[in-house]
Amino acid sequence: MPIHNTDIADIFNKLANLLEIKEANQFRVRAYRNAASTISSLSKSAADMIEDSEDLTQLPGIGEDLAGKIEEIVKTGSLAQLTEIEKDVPANLDELMDIPGLGAKRARKLYEELGITSLDELKKAAESGKISEIEGFGQKTEENILEELKHGGEGEKRIQISVAEEYVIPLIDYLQDMDGVNQVEVAGSYRRRKETVGDLDILVTGDTHNRIIEYFIEYDEVDEVASKGETRSSIVLNSGIQVDLRAVSQGSYGAALLYFTGSKSHNVKLRNMAIDRDLKINEYGVFKDKERIVGKTEKEIYEILDLSYIDPELRENRDEVEASQKGELPDLVTLEDIRGDLQCHTKASDGHASLREMVEAAKEKGYEYLAITDHSPLVAVANGLDADGLAEQIDKIDELNSKINDFLILKSIEVDILEDGSLDLGDDILERLDLTICSIHSKFNLTEEKQTERIIKAMDNPNFNILAHPTGRRIGKRRPYEVNMERLMEAALERGCFLEVNAHPERLDLNDVYCKLAKEIGLKIPISTDAHRKDELENIKFGVWQARRGWLEKDDVLNTRNWGDLKNLLKRS
Repeated sequence: MPIHNTDIADIFNKLANLLEIKEANQFRVRAYRNAASTISSLSKSAADMIEDSEDLTQLPGIGEDLAGKIEEIVKTGSLAQLTEIEKDVPANLDELMDIPGLGAKRARKLYEELGITSLDELKKAAESGKISEIEGFGQKTEENILEELKHGGEGEKRIQISVAEEYVIPLIDYLQDMDGVNQVEVAGSYRRRKETVGDLDILVTGDTHNRIIEYFIEYDEVDEVASKGETRSSIVLNSGIQVDLRAVSQGSYGAALLYFTGSKSHNVKLRNMAIDRDLKINEYGVFKDKERIVGKTEKEIYEILDLSYIDPELRENRDEVEASQKGELPDLVTLEDIRGDLQCHTKASDGHASLREMVEAAKEKGYEYLAITDHSPLVAVANGLDADGLAEQIDKIDELNSKINDFLILKSIEVDILEDGSLDLGDDILERLDLTICSIHSKFNLTEEKQTERIIKAMDNPNFNILAHPTGRRIGKRRPYEVNMERLMEAALERGCFLEVNAHPERLDLNDVYCKLAKEIGLKIPISTDAHRKDELENIKFGVWQARRGWLEKDDVLNTRNWGDLKNLLKRS
């Protein structure tokens, strides 16, 4: 059974959680968490690296022991050490740690006091009032647990688009390797680049449909064949992801791609437009009476409805059809438009690569500049820099800038916004920087009014340039804090500040709706990776996808500019 990087990271994270619950040595716990992060950020498969006899100990934080464990997972699909620990600690107990406010100590206490080993048991205990009776918890904690459980249980199970991509790419390669296959395309929410994906929908054209179906269900990651027909089949992968494949004729390919890409509300709008023209549109084509007029390409279907082609990311029934009718569709930003990254971290705080290594990785991407934004002191777990530490880093950057050509390292910091709206470092050191990234890592539970005022007060500081991950969310793990986003954007526009699209696939913050709001207000947006490793610079594509869903064009994005133009935009009046 093929093992993906996500599988390895999941095992290491679970091992770290259970060890922490057992009160194991914190260095061991941290080592496994770092290993999980390293593996999940790799741009290539760890399994392929092992097959190619590559030295895993060259990866950041991976020594001989961890390399051996990675190889064990790849070859066996499991880790003996985790299996052994699960004999002492219930395997599902680590799920409790996904609830904000429930760390390892509280998870262990819930287990010891109430025998809670799962989220279902946690919910029952909270609903019966038992949790508030435990010393150190209280009624407020119990209410928060219930709220988080309610939020986490809503809707279908979805995965981050980055995880979906990890399974999509090898499956597409597999299908394209079949003789007689012409086109393979993933449709649905994946093609629309939504931040999370449910089932995967794949369309294939080729010579013999039944052969394509047989080949599809023989894929080596299939756990279950849910259905099988002459032109369509559904499988469930070992990961639990369902994949639906449809083999379609060349004449219907465009119609099927349009139909299965969605969204449903976009498709309904197109169908109604077709009805108004005495036409019928479905997954097989556009029909006049019983005659198919078009269907080979999406473009010709849009044209017959007097529309220009609408990019998949825009197909959410958010006025894209009206914009197409008026000739006002945006020319969406592309990955090639990005000229630099405005947030990344090094070993000086919680990063896993040196300053020079991050710079070399950025240069290899063809960037013109890179902002080094290590943390400020408040984030103690990130080994944040104080004023002296930042001054030392400024000197190192100046020295390195003097030695490299056609590239600029930008002096910066990710400085925390304190509860009262002040910044975690003084103006005297911040004034020496090229730009300042400001963010919230504490006091997430303030009211909307207080959180909004806190950030706006921070924006009043003339050294404030960019608000990082503006809502603080972590997809599937932490809800956004309460904030009035329209007020924030208007305040930023008035003061010459900006709000970031954080491209980390667990954040993608701002979301697409807020990106569109920023465009409507006239606020330009930087797209940054928040990279803590060299490979994480590749996450920029997820931020670009998010920006495209928010209708952003090249001019709407700060870091599509050269440094001279960007520097002028960053100047506070």
